[in-house]
Amino acid sequence: MSEVRFYHLQRQRLEDALPALLEKARDRGHRIVVQAGSPERVKALDALLWTYRPESFLAHGSASASAPEQPIWLTADEENPNAADVLILVDGASAEVAPYKLCCELFDGQDEDAVAAARQRWSEYKTAGHAITYWQQSERGGWEKRA
Repeated sequence: MSEVRFYHLQRQRLEDALPALLEKARDRGHRIVVQAGSPERVKALDALLWTYRPESFLAHGSASASAPEQPIWLTADEENPNAADVLILVDGASAEVAPYKLCCELFDGQDEDAVAAARQRWSEYKTAGHAITYWQQSERGGWEKRA
């Protein structure tokens, strides 16, 4: 079974939180697939990862931009061309999580539909027997595991 972490975005936008999570996963030696809700969102994330900090970027690829040997792969489809062991789902994207060691679901806490969808997926993962945790942003912007 996979470990599934729900990240409840309340103090940051996805565009602020995602690069930090990707950096941590990459620094720990993981290969990552980021599955977004649409091709347009993939294009926006592609631009973001090259420019999110003036002094840094995150090497990545996508079907329109690069070869799959990149450590981070951006897609709107359920695919794993870079042999990733971590899946990050954003914008309500859904995929089979069992092939991954870790799945991170990032959802907007200000969007009632996103919160309801996250609750539904939580139930589905729990029924499937995955290990699930819930993470919330602290006052200082870090992530805290909640009960």
